[in-house]
Amino acid sequence: MLRGMKRALLPLLTLSLIASASAQQAKELRLGVFPNVTHAAGLVGVQRGLIQKNLPGGVKLVVKEFANGSQINEAFAAGAIDAAYVGPGPAMNAFMRGVPIQVYAGAANAGAVLVARGDSGVRNVKGLSGKKVAVPTRGSTQDISLRHLLHENGLKATDEGGTVSIVPIDPANMPAAFASKQVDAALVQEPWGAVMETQGAKLIVNEKGIWEGGNYTTTVLTVNTKYAAANPDTLRGLLKGHLAAINYIKGSNAGAQKSVAEQIYAFTGKRPNTAELFKALARTKVTWDINLKTLAEYAQLNREAGFARDVPDLNRFVNLDLIRSLAR
Repeated sequence: MLRGMKRALLPLLTLSLIASASAQQAKELRLGVFPNVTHAAGLVGVQRGLIQKNLPGGVKLVVKEFANGSQINEAFAAGAIDAAYVGPGPAMNAFMRGVPIQVYAGAANAGAVLVARGDSGVRNVKGLSGKKVAVPTRGSTQDISLRHLLHENGLKATDEGGTVSIVPIDPANMPAAFASKQVDAALVQEPWGAVMETQGAKLIVNEKGIWEGGNYTTTVLTVNTKYAAANPDTLRGLLKGHLAAINYIKGSNAGAQKSVAEQIYAFTGKRPNTAELFKALARTKVTWDINLKTLAEYAQLNREAGFARDVPDLNRFVNLDLIRSLAR
């Protein structure tokens, strides 16, 4: 009879364990996104509800807007977000400092340009000597990219003993910084390069000239590893929504422009026009894949610039297994 009671209790115990696991599932996914075209997958995924649609029932998407990678790193370290679209540079720095994050997908390649004020006298990279150049934040992917360009042209930043001053300014504020002549040039993500061109800035280096003919990763999708382990269905849903947004962007340029414009406006109160967004999206390759070669180069430059003491183990830093299986 005791055996019979045990057999009868097993289904109840199983149901209890399932209910307990369900109760432990996070009720929300806190996602960080920037108001940049290099974050188009996130912007479209949020604005069109594609990420929320793919999350498990009962999990609410909470979207948090950030201006740069330093803010994202602080939020991850404080446990204020669970996932984020961010540049590989800041993500590496957080990972190297022991913040429990991992890259689960790429989001964009290229999508950044070097522009200069029309009256700055800058006509090429060598002309940046003695000038002030804006980047989103110290250690950002654009900061690292700028230093790479400077070194290729025989220049260095002032903090490396050179003649080029690198100034951190949030991308959405760079057009105003140009207008007030706070800086002479900027290496910045789209659409802000295109916006400044509309205001009279000159394109000095396009997205293909920044690095590797445009085949370099500028945005990745990172997730807190503890959150991912505890919420595998939510992680899967996030990546499915991410893929849905990428496919939508590839299938509808006009629709993507509208969604990106709406979400950027919701974040910043600034709405890029159609021509600016068309140019910005043309300079950006939205993709879930990652160029690991350029990530390794970023890591070396990141160390040389003094932002990290070592380079990360990319096999631990990047895990594309799930996104690859979903993309098949």
